[in-house]
Amino acid sequence: MKLYYTLIFAFILNLTCVNAQELALVRDNDLFGYINTSGEYVIQPQFEKAGNFHEGYAAALNNKKWGLIDTSGKWVLAPEFEKVKNFNSGYVLVLQNDQWNYINASGEKLSTPVTEKYYDFNDGVAFLRKAKKTGLMGTDGKVILEPTYDVIKPFVNGYARVRKGDYWGMIDKKGKVFIPTEYAEIGSYNKRGVWAKKGETFGVVSNNKFNTTVRIDKIWDFNDHSELTYARRDKKIGFINNSGEWVIEPTYEKVRAFRNGLAPVFKNKLWGYINEKGEVVIPIIYKDAEVFSADGLAPVKEKKLWGFIDKSGKIVIPAEYQITAGGLSLFSKNVIKGFYKGLARVKKGKQWGFINKKGETLGGKWFQNAELFSKAKP
Repeated sequence: MKLYYTLIFAFILNLTCVNAQELALVRDNDLFGYINTSGEYVIQPQFEKAGNFHEGYAAALNNKKWGLIDTSGKWVLAPEFEKVKNFNSGYVLVLQNDQWNYINASGEKLSTPVTEKYYDFNDGVAFLRKAKKTGLMGTDGKVILEPTYDVIKPFVNGYARVRKGDYWGMIDKKGKVFIPTEYAEIGSYNKRGVWAKKGETFGVVSNNKFNTTVRIDKIWDFNDHSELTYARRDKKIGFINNSGEWVIEPTYEKVRAFRNGLAPVFKNKLWGYINEKGEVVIPIIYKDAEVFSADGLAPVKEKKLWGFIDKSGKIVIPAEYQITAGGLSLFSKNVIKGFYKGLARVKKGKQWGFINKKGETLGGKWFQNAELFSKAKP
């Protein structure tokens, strides 16, 4: 009986590890493959081009035709399409014989009312365009929201910006109005608040209230890592809360978001870090600086190359890398500069690879290009 439970536990643990697997797309000898977080090839380089995995599948190019592979590298949709987009919400958009269709991993087509333009599914919904208006469609191919808006932007955390005429608002994935279309401009959704502009006045929509702030001429989106976001007044930038109140007065030329209680700030042509009280805690001495990661490290630039510091400002990885974002895949854009789950994507010389928090090269390998790691399966 003890052996039985041990085997069951091992099976569940193995299943969890497989489901949680993260893979990175890399290019070696002009071919594309995938490595795991140990630096080992899970899928050997063999494709002419490829995309990142989404929900267990990735687009790949072979003999100038696109198909869909699973995490073992096997074709689930044979390479016979002109184009294959990201797999999402159980479907993928494919182009064949000049016709777009939504199909599942078995190749079955989804019947939809789409007639003008096809949009990728994103978290269970896709845009539906008709007579120059946009609505929403579900994965059953049925209309969720009739095309009534001039513009619907991509959903962020379950909400999308929408425009009717000259005015912006926000809806949820059921098409229900979350913020009325009465603003000249509006930011992306965050639970802490959404910046907006009404007339010539900027403010923050929070708890169904528009909190205005005098003399602000720009506000950036809130994020999940701080109660504060940054805003600009008279060409200087500081930080406000979701009531629209200045918490850190605008004195900086540039800033980036708070993460782990610290934010990069730019003054007199150099970067450093402040805390949420506005105190400089890491000297303003760097050529450039990015936000801290959850790992507690941040990229900083000395002269022409980047290294990494901890929250005390100590250099823990020497400045000998490039970290410029920009992916090799047709389907993704790298936006993370620095560490993510213990690994950082860096360039040394002309090659890309990953280092850990000790500065050790993952698997001792360098590649022509490398994407960020992403979850291979849901």
